[in-house]
Amino acid sequence: MTETPQITDSHCHLDFPDFDGQLDDIVQRAKEAGVTRMVTICTRLRNEPQVRAIAEAHAPVFYAAGTHPMSAADEPIASLEDLITLAQHPKFVGIGETGLDYHYTAESKDIQQQSLRIHIAAARETGLPLIIHSRDADEDMAQILSEEHAKGAYSCVMHCYSSGPDLAKTAVDLGFYLSMSGIAAFPRSQDVRDIFAAAPVDRILVETDAPYLAPPPYRGKRNEPAYTAHTARVGAEVFGMNYPTFAAQTQSNFDRLFTKAAQYAVPA
Repeated sequence: MTETPQITDSHCHLDFPDFDGQLDDIVQRAKEAGVTRMVTICTRLRNEPQVRAIAEAHAPVFYAAGTHPMSAADEPIASLEDLITLAQHPKFVGIGETGLDYHYTAESKDIQQQSLRIHIAAARETGLPLIIHSRDADEDMAQILSEEHAKGAYSCVMHCYSSGPDLAKTAVDLGFYLSMSGIAAFPRSQDVRDIFAAAPVDRILVETDAPYLAPPPYRGKRNEPAYTAHTARVGAEVFGMNYPTFAAQTQSNFDRLFTKAAQYAVPA
């Protein structure tokens, strides 16, 4: 019997109501699909206790926390001290998601930018990777990431990457990572696949962003971590690799970026 290649869902939202009362089954299905780790993301710091509890209750689940840019104007702005304190938890492995979203919330771009810079400072201070959401804000995002990196290095993943090629190049040139979601598996997303194909394969992660963006054959349905495998198989095709080799590459990439998760001993 061939062993299922192992992969990591580097970004999901297991605290969302879509998963209420189902997490044991969700985690079990993920394991059966070869998804042996998940990072569940807290998008409002007031929800951090619930997200933390999920990570504490499920051995393969890690977590990150920050203020989503679309919520930046509605939530108390996170302080550097808040984020550093949260980062002390053994299963807290990333800062964010944070970023810029001018598609729905352009009117709050000033507070979004302020919040983003605070999260960057926290990533720099803690050594944990920054988790970036960027939509319709390529120019400002590239500028802020570059300006802040010049002040002091930090690590970063551009989650659910579907922005343009110039921002992708800026991110890669800064040493950052691009994460492939179900969008990259959509039939009409050839432009997104081309951007990934132009990037170094050692800077690629895979994710679901569950419950959103389910890849084919589940498009239009609720996404879940097990479906990372469908996106990763498309990723293998994009890079002209067989699936086990691509899966192993993304595992190595995740371990290099999310060092705290890599060093955590997950019970078998």
